[in-house]
Amino acid sequence: MRVLQPPTWPRPRGYSNGVITRGQLVFVAGMIGWDEAGNFPAEDFAGQARQALLNVVAVLREAGAKPEHIVRMTWYVTDKREYLAAGREVGTAFREVIGSFNAAMSAVQVVALMEERAKVEIEVTAVIPDGEA
Repeated sequence: MRVLQPPTWPRPRGYSNGVITRGQLVFVAGMIGWDEAGNFPAEDFAGQARQALLNVVAVLREAGAKPEHIVRMTWYVTDKREYLAAGREVGTAFREVIGSFNAAMSAVQVVALMEERAKVEIEVTAVIPDGEA
């Protein structure tokens, strides 16, 4: 994977403007903060984000992919202020679950998510490099 960084642009924090890569594509549907039994172990934003990231990793594992194969991530949040206020805790969870990150990322505030108790939904595209699949 090669990060796409126009030379005169400032380096974004925590994501990349774009990436280019080759390999087998893996698409992960929007993951929310419930566990494998459909229960929410946390009600707070950071706790739900951590669980959603764990769910992303579990689905990636089924494809033989790892967090470092993520090239695109979209976060749908129901309250941008809550998302921003939880930034430090979300960053810690992100580093612990995903690790370092160079993927292209977007975050969007939405009116609601399909699951009433969900505060965040994360969808991912990953690419397993040629020769690793």
